[in-house]
Amino acid sequence: MLVPILLFVVGLALLIKGGDWFVDGATGLAHRFHLPELLIGATVVSIGTTLPEVMVSSQAALLGNSGISYGNAIGSVICNTSLIAALTVAIRPGKADPKTLRFPVAAFFLAAAIYAGFAYTTGRFTRWNGILFLCLFVVYMIVTVLQMKKNPDAASEEEESVKETSLWKELLLLVVGAAAIAVGANLLVENGTKIAQWLGVPDSVIGLTMVALGTSLPELVTAITSLIKGHSALSLGNIIGANLFNIVLVSGMAITINPFAVPAEKTIAGMNASFLVDLPVMFLVMAILCLPTLKKGALKRWQGILLLGIYFAFTVFQFVS
Repeated sequence: MLVPILLFVVGLALLIKGGDWFVDGATGLAHRFHLPELLIGATVVSIGTTLPEVMVSSQAALLGNSGISYGNAIGSVICNTSLIAALTVAIRPGKADPKTLRFPVAAFFLAAAIYAGFAYTTGRFTRWNGILFLCLFVVYMIVTVLQMKKNPDAASEEEESVKETSLWKELLLLVVGAAAIAVGANLLVENGTKIAQWLGVPDSVIGLTMVALGTSLPELVTAITSLIKGHSALSLGNIIGANLFNIVLVSGMAITINPFAVPAEKTIAGMNASFLVDLPVMFLVMAILCLPTLKKGALKRWQGILLLGIYFAFTVFQFVS
């Protein structure tokens, strides 16, 4: 068990440094091209920090482990929102531009509604469902890029006096940072799962908790790094973008590779616990994070505290029920 623990620590170190490089590269590009940080966070940064979920879910799909594929995507949305975003908001609430935030939030709820619709009505996901989600991902990226071109970041103009690094260095930081994040998360998930299984954690819980938390660590590292560097908009955009990508890219890829039924390992009064708890909690935490923010144009500390309470209750439910 010593080797998995050591590799777990190595993975954590790679995540921390990779997150630092990735944020530097992303914010450098945002300022260079006068793009809104929130939109950069919702696209480039989100793709980079979602790579671990894509790899883990795709690998699980190839191995026929639908529980990991399903639980990783849903669990990551819940973890990103009620743990990672919640910590950021509870520590340092900040302003958010509702105009820039509106499209990523609407896109998430649309994709999540389609996802839940398939789950509740048919109880399974077909390959055509997976292809539809991947198409939604492509459409979102195209629309977002067009939106970025129409909305130059006024704030970046005020920072023109800040010394810029070269374009190749910013791109290098972005690529190397993403690679370090991906490798680090893979080490964490693989060895963290071994440690969890050694401790006797049921496989049905691993996808929604251990794997979801492990693959969400890049978002956590990026959020903390962005917070320290004063880029709260980048952090919020990253969380919302990553949540959307967990539905349309992570799930879309896994479903396309190997269609699967909604796992029914946990039940409540004879009903699938995912229908009663997992999916409703996913919608609830995103509503708590986004709806007041869209209305007020700012994140409040009470949102973070409430979300942390929900995450704690959700995790306890997974292990004790």
